[in-house]
Amino acid sequence: MTEDFQAITRFIVEIEKLKNVERKIKPRGLSRYENSAEHSWQIALLAVTLLPYAQQKTDPLTVVTMLLLHDIVEIDTGDKFAYDANHDDYENELLSAKRIFAILPDEQQQTYLKLWMEFEHAETPEAQFAKAIDRLMPVLQNLHNGCQSWIEHDVSVTQILHKNAAIEKANPQLWKWLTQQVIEAGERVGLSN
Repeated sequence: MTEDFQAITRFIVEIEKLKNVERKIKPRGLSRYENSAEHSWQIALLAVTLLPYAQQKTDPLTVVTMLLLHDIVEIDTGDKFAYDANHDDYENELLSAKRIFAILPDEQQQTYLKLWMEFEHAETPEAQFAKAIDRLMPVLQNLHNGCQSWIEHDVSVTQILHKNAAIEKANPQLWKWLTQQVIEAGERVGLSN
C-alpha cells in the first residue's frame, strides 16, 4: 500500500505541471492568460452545475473525472488553440496519457486511461456531455471578456458555431441560446461571418 501512496503522490506532483500550460484565453478582468489547470477546475464545476439540464442521463462522477483528466496530456503536448487546423493531435496526446497515467498504480492507470480515451472518442452520454462542456467554457469566457481570443486569432462566427456544435448534444435549448449570444457578440465586436 505504501508503494501506491508513493505512486499517487508522484502522479499528483507530475500533474501540477498543468498549472504551467498556458491557454489562449484570458480570465475575465485579467491581463494574463489562464492555465490548463484553471480550465479543468472551471469546466468540472460548470458540468456539475449543468448536469440537471443534460439531454441524456449521465453519471456525474464519470463526467467530472473525465473533465479533470482530459487536458493532463497538455503537460507534454501543450495547449492547442481549438480553431487551429492542427488542433487534433490524438496520437501524441495518447502517448502523453499513457506516460502520465503509468505513474499510478495499475488499476488506476487503466481506469484513467480508459476514461481519457472515452472522452476523446465521445461515444457515451458521459463523454458527449463532457466534450460539450469543454467546448462551452471558452465560448462563455469569450462572451464575457470582449471576445478576446476570437479577436486575437481572427475567428469568425461561422467557425465558432461549427467548432462548438457538439454543445447541442448536451442540451439543444442551451445551444440555441448560445448561438444567439455568439451571433450578437460577433456583430457587436465586428467578427466576420
